[in-house]
Formats: sequence, C-alpha cells, structure tokens
Amino acid sequence: MQFDIFCLPLQRNKTTTNDKKDMAKIMKPVGYERVLDMRQTEQGIKLIKEFFQQNLSTELRLRRVTAPLFVLKGLGINDDLNGVERAVTFPIKDLGDAKAEVVHSLAKWKRLTLAEYEVEPGYGVYADMNAIRADEELDNLHSLYVDQWDWEAVITREERNLDFLKRVVRRIYAAILRTEYLTCETYPQIKPFLPREIHFIHSEDLLAMYPDKSVKEREDLIAKKYGAVFVIGIGGKLANGEPHDGRAPDYDDWTTETAEGHRGLNGDILIWYPILERAVELSSMGIRVDKESLLLQLKLAGQEERQQLYFHHKLLAGELPLSIGGGIGQSRLCMVLLHKAHVGEIQASIWPEDMVRECAALGMPLI
Repeated sequence: MQFDIFCLPLQRNKTTTNDKKDMAKIMKPVGYERVLDMRQTEQGIKLIKEFFQQNLSTELRLRRVTAPLFVLKGLGINDDLNGVERAVTFPIKDLGDAKAEVVHSLAKWKRLTLAEYEVEPGYGVYADMNAIRADEELDNLHSLYVDQWDWEAVITREERNLDFLKRVVRRIYAAILRTEYLTCETYPQIKPFLPREIHFIHSEDLLAMYPDKSVKEREDLIAKKYGAVFVIGIGGKLANGEPHDGRAPDYDDWTTETAEGHRGLNGDILIWYPILERAVELSSMGIRVDKESLLLQLKLAGQEERQQLYFHHKLLAGELPLSIGGGIGQSRLCMVLLHKAHVGEIQASIWPEDMVRECAALGMPLI
C-alpha cells in the first residue's frame, strides 16, 4: 500500500495581530495536489453518497425518512450540540410570527419519528440532513453548512450496553471500508489508507495514556497509532475534572456505568487523515438517554427546567422508544475518501475571502 500523496509536511498559517482569526486555523499541506479535478470530484461525491447510504441502510436495517430543515422553537426538539451554539431563527407569518429554528442536527427529532412510525426493535430510520451552524469556526474541516446522514434505531433494554454499541460501530465502519474500496476501484489514482479494523478506547483510558496532552492532541496520537478509533464516553467529567468533549444532556447517554467500570454509552468515530496529519471525526453517535439518565444528566447540566419541554415530557412519560443513533458527516466522508485538503472542495458554502484566495493558491479551490 502506497501513501505517496499523503506524506506531506503541514504548515499552519503564520499570522500577525491584524490577520483574521479564521486564517490562523487553515492547515496547509505543503505540495498538496488534487487527485481529481472538479468534474471528477462531483462525480465522486455522487458515487460515495449513493453507495454509502445504501450500505448504511442495509447494515443497520434503516428506512429513509424525509428530514425537516427547521423545527418550532421551544419544543426541545432541536439538537443543542454543546449547549452554547445559536440556532438560525426566523418568524413564521401564518403562525402569528411563531419562531422556527434551522436544525443543528436531528438527534431528538428522529426519536419522535421512531415513535410516530411505530418502528420495531432492530429497525430504524435515516435521513439526509442539511443544517446551518452559524457559530461554527471555519477551517479545513468545519463549515457553516452541515450535511450528514442522521440515523436512529429502536433497541431493547437488554441492548443498552457497551458490547452492543461496539457491534453497531463495527457495522458502520464496515460500510465506510466498502465505500473506500469502491472509490479506489473507480478512481485507481486514489489509494486506500483506512485500516481493516477499528480500535476502541474509553476517553478515561485515553487521558491516562496521555495525561499531559490536550483533548485534540490525545485524539491525534491515538488515531495515528491505530488508523481508526472509536473514543467512548464523551460528555461526562473525567479524572481531571473536565469532559473529553461537550455533549448536550438530552440525547446521548454519557452517565450510565458500564461493566468495564467506566461511564458512557456514546462516542466518536475518528480516523487518522495523513493529508492533514491529524485525526478527523466522521461520526458522533451513541445509545440514547432513558428516563433515569436523562434526569441525571439534566441535573448535572443545571437544565432541569427542560423536563417540561415537549420532547423531554414525552420521553419521561415513556412515550418514546429506547434507541441508538448518530450522525455521519457526508462532506467529511467524501473529503477523506476523495483525498481533499479542505471540506470546501466538497461542498458549496460561504468562506472568508482571504480563505478562498489562499486556498486557491494552495491548490485546493473551494466550491
């Protein structure tokens, strides 16, 4: 297996105090050259999106459902991400100027849909989700525009455990590997780089391995070591008093104790991406909160008032099924499988003019 195009030294943009904040975050692989031109890239995007979603649907027994672009504000349905991001909001004339919010993701909406469709355990739904995240800090991996496959499946009480979570992660990773294989068969100039197996590690153990490193440094080190890794337990405080990363308290379960003695039934799929020489998150997912974990996590987050919201009320009343779910980034997946250095080479979004010019000069023109 050859990685000729991957072994590129990175330069982070040198900035002065007058430079724009956005430009300081651009990662610039020296000597980067596009493997595919823009026409081939568009064809490759179509190939990957069509093939992967069919594989995901087959692996997890998911049916496609139509996703909303916006939901009513104040129902607790929109994904709060880390709890600080502002949703894009607008008034609806025919509803007396009631406010709607553009979705961040569909983490909670999907669970309502499972109940509405009366989906049985072992089956689920997926949606082609498009979102706007106005507070995103723009760089090679982050955009204002987010597109992902949001999926959710009904599970039994007995399946709310770490072994089941790992089985689902392996199925998703298998779909990613098959998609990489098809992409490389279609475009022989693209060489595969993903390992055959995905490694699992709890965020607590990762902290113990690298106690003097930041979260991102720990992710880079473990992803580089194994090539693909699922970091378990994201949202709760670790031994150092800090969470591995932020999670809203009302969708993933990050407080339930596992048989291994750690807490958390959720995590992130990370891969080592040699073009940018860093870990790249492809998916955030997990077993969802039940009544007990929701109450505990709302208390820990100081958001107990959310119990009165529409979604939370239905969950606490036992009207929603137990589930597992997550999101898989469409542009991210296309970016790494087509060997691009910037997500803007995959999707149409808005970027600072300085970023557009510099990326073009570096051989990574933004759509």
